[in-house]
Amino acid sequence: MNLIVRQLKRRLGEVEPVLIERVRRLPIVQLEALAEALLDFSEVSDLVDWLEQLQ
Repeated sequence: MNLIVRQLKRRLGEVEPVLIERVRRLPIVQLEALAEALLDFSEVSDLVDWLEQLQ
């Protein structure tokens, strides 16, 4: 999980703490999916959209 958070910050720049907390609460299966999906992210809205699709 910490690696994914670091990758998000490196790829997207500063990420709001509320989004980081949402990522930290994801189960391992979804964290693995996020690790792959974040390779296609170019802005924070991509992360927000991805998280919204989970609900």
